Amino acid sequence: MTSTTVTAPATVRGKKSALPSAWSLGLSRGALELKQYFRLRDQVIFTFAFPVVFLALFASIFSDDVKDAGITASQLYAAGMLAAGIMSTSFQSLGISIAIERDEKVLRRLRGTPMPPAAYFLGKIWMVLVTGTAETAILLGVGSGLFGLDLPTDALSWLTFAWIFALGLTSCALLGIAISSLPKSGKSASSVVVLPFLILQFISGVYIPVGTVPDWLLNISALFPLKWMCQGFRGVFLPDSASVLEQTGSWEFGKIALVLGAWCIGGLVLCLLTFRWKNRRDA
Repeated sequence: MTSTTVTAPATVRGKKSALPSAWSLGLSRGALELKQYFRLRDQVIFTFAFPVVFLALFASIFSDDVKDAGITASQLYAAGMLAAGIMSTSFQSLGISIAIERDEKVLRRLRGTPMPPAAYFLGKIWMVLVTGTAETAILLGVGSGLFGLDLPTDALSWLTFAWIFALGLTSCALLGIAISSLPKSGKSASSVVVLPFLILQFISGVYIPVGTVPDWLLNISALFPLKWMCQGFRGVFLPDSASVLEQTGSWEFGKIALVLGAWCIGGLVLCLLTFRWKNRRDA
């Protein structure tokens, strides 16, 4: 009878293999989130087309209304469409999707795995960053190629655009994670998240020029990131002479940085205080 020797795996006795870091797991999680996102083709098409279609409508309908101001309608409305697109792919997308995942007990199952909680949120942030960047690039490309949108030509303007984009995306993503705990179920998530987003679009200068919005509504919108993203992007795409159209008569880039930075911190605090892995009825 021949004896068979079983060889143990080549491991160093007394040492454990290093576990992946939260950062590397977050990258892997982000890749998975993107695969799941782009598999929903109808959602991707409508999400990416939304700001482009509205820019096309406004650029066509109001083309004659801004001629005397020395700017094009596409310049005036591109800022609002960019800001709304960023908030759509971050605040709205995360607020709804996380609430649905919680309702379907996906979060509960993930919490029971060895994956660090930070990796889950990093995955969501990576997904938002990629989709937000892609949507912004598409909007700028279509606006420039078809509707006469004049893109900045100096490095300082693009640098300003970059930090407004980064702070705006981060603050809105954190707010989306925080508001995801508000709906009682995944079915009600759309109503809970979309309504405040829709109201903010009307009072923050997305669809209606800020010069025609009452001051008391602008003061309310100033409490949230969307108004400041719109104002900052207008400062990038419009000439300095157009700053007289703003509520204070200036672009206020310093204040924009402070408010968006404060919302990044405040959004993180809200996430830490409110986020739940289970539904209230399962607690």
